[in-house]
Amino acid sequence: MPKIKLTKTAVDAATPKERDYELRDTTIPGFLVKVTPTGRKIFMVAYVAHNGQRRKPAIGRYGEITVEQARSIAQDWLAEVRRGVDPSAERAGARRAPTVKELFDQFMTDYSESRNKPSTVESNRGYGKRHIIPILGHLKVPDVTRADIAHLMKKMGHSPTNANRVLAAVRKMFNMAEVWGMRTDGSNPCRHVPKYPERGKTRLITDGEMRKLFEYLDRAEVEGLEHPFILLAIRLQFEFAARMSEILELEWAWIDFDNRRVVWPDSKTGHMSKPMSAEALRLFETAPMLEESPFVCPSVFDPNLPMSKHTYYQGWSRILQRAGLPHIGTHGIRHRSATDIANSGVPVKVGMALTAHKTVTMFMRYVHTEDDPVRAAAETVAQRRLSLVGGVQPPAPAPIVASPEPPTVAPVIEAAAPVLGPGDKPLGFEDGAYTARTRLGNYRPFRHRGGENRTVPPGTKHSDAKEVSHA
Repeated sequence: MPKIKLTKTAVDAATPKERDYELRDTTIPGFLVKVTPTGRKIFMVAYVAHNGQRRKPAIGRYGEITVEQARSIAQDWLAEVRRGVDPSAERAGARRAPTVKELFDQFMTDYSESRNKPSTVESNRGYGKRHIIPILGHLKVPDVTRADIAHLMKKMGHSPTNANRVLAAVRKMFNMAEVWGMRTDGSNPCRHVPKYPERGKTRLITDGEMRKLFEYLDRAEVEGLEHPFILLAIRLQFEFAARMSEILELEWAWIDFDNRRVVWPDSKTGHMSKPMSAEALRLFETAPMLEESPFVCPSVFDPNLPMSKHTYYQGWSRILQRAGLPHIGTHGIRHRSATDIANSGVPVKVGMALTAHKTVTMFMRYVHTEDDPVRAAAETVAQRRLSLVGGVQPPAPAPIVASPEPPTVAPVIEAAAPVLGPGDKPLGFEDGAYTARTRLGNYRPFRHRGGENRTVPPGTKHSDAKEVSHA
């Protein structure tokens, strides 16, 4: 293996042979050029990695880079080897790194399908198909930056709520990429990427609307205006402060009439058990039961299936319209029930058990503040303040009575402002040596007071002018 100083002349003079051969540089140990039988001349660097393995990665072909450029790269690589870095392993790892599409497929099979609810798995697949893979799928997982995630969020700016859900899925996906060794720890590109503000808010069903709604439900039940399973589902959702899916998927086998409880084997928050009120017990005892259906609220068209969300939502919308009420989503039923629970005075922990919320924060998000309690609280605070300061409660305002003649008001006569001559002082409220141009009772604004014995605040223009005039 000949050793020469690699120069442009020496590399040009190297001719191909029957087999590969190498010319090693005498100035930088490990730097060499390999000549192939086809005439290719490839710069390489040979070294021993920190784990004892021998490496000989290629730097580049002669003609694409010069001898001096290859020598500079070889020096940099050898310096990294001395610091314990293996450039060849890093390059090989970068080539073998999976793409975001491959990461998404592994995330779905190894994580989401075994840990998430079926509805969440379906949502994640939709996020990947519509948003994640079209925008990020071609990128290598280690190469994804925060700017790429911000670009994804910007592309979804027209749908802020959906963008936030996609961001949550991508964040979890890259957390798992760190667990699986695809990225270094703490390098999740979703960190510090802000969410969009979600301005959507469920409106509270007011007391008046509740009365009108249940009046129509009673009339619809008596006159047969609506399907009885839809009416039953609405009443049960109010009684249990339940999610729509918990009522539609409810089975007769989950109802314990002896202990007056309903046990859901699985829900959004896992296993759930709720007691039955007297009204809930009445609804179950009077509900129509189809022998071939296991569901309390079966499908209108196939009793072997639960009622579809579309059927329930359309029935709820139709009932609101016929009752003369503004539209609100079915989740508004759960918000109204949670508000009634909170206003009933039960402890928060009991309210969380009735609504099946895991945290106080989430429970309070469903509790709305009504105007009447807030107005009563404001009056209570006002009365307490008056009692503390020793005040007397003001009398209630007298009713306004129309008067045949307007009250007599003394005419206001504005006198013309007098013309002041040189040295004359303006007229006004006088108190000793002070003169005020304006007055409100005995109050004289400080900026309008004047007089020889008045001390002018230091540092003002008037003070400087006064000092100059005295000088």
